[in-house]
Amino acid sequence: MKAIDAIRMALSFGDGGMRALQDMKGDPLVQPGPWGGNHAMWVAGHLTVAEGRLHKMLLGTPNPVEHWKPLFDWGSEPRTDKAAYPPFEEVLGTYRRLREGTLAFLDEVGEDGLDRPTKLQPPGLSGFETVGSAVMIIACHQCFHTGEATVARRAGGKQPVFVPSKELRAF
Repeated sequence: MKAIDAIRMALSFGDGGMRALQDMKGDPLVQPGPWGGNHAMWVAGHLTVAEGRLHKMLLGTPNPVEHWKPLFDWGSEPRTDKAAYPPFEEVLGTYRRLREGTLAFLDEVGEDGLDRPTKLQPPGLSGFETVGSAVMIIACHQCFHTGEATVARRAGGKQPVFVPSKELRAF
């Protein structure tokens, strides 16, 4: 397996988690428990801001969702006021457009481009020095947060995303 294939697999796995959030549009602010936690809106917005930051690192361009950072970035707290957020469908659509850009960038640079330096690195964070490592870190970050969102889905009365068959359980 080539490194670019492993990166694409990790991105695809995270995208599956984002697709699982789509059916939360009826109530994207359900929190995972009485103690609070990250609801689907915050997770989707946070991952969209991170994807925009990835574009900033890879391309050296401004983060196209910089204006959402106060709602979804590091240090922000999930709110329970729906009026505080953009429409959930807009957040998911923006994420999808940004991810398409990330995949197009990977198509352009290919396997040999993974070792290229990123245009910008976040100050004080290591691991974002090359294209391949930056994209892989963002993919892993996404998997972490979409895992959180599965708890909010269950709190919202949704069934698990993955229900293994009888044969698979016996495997």
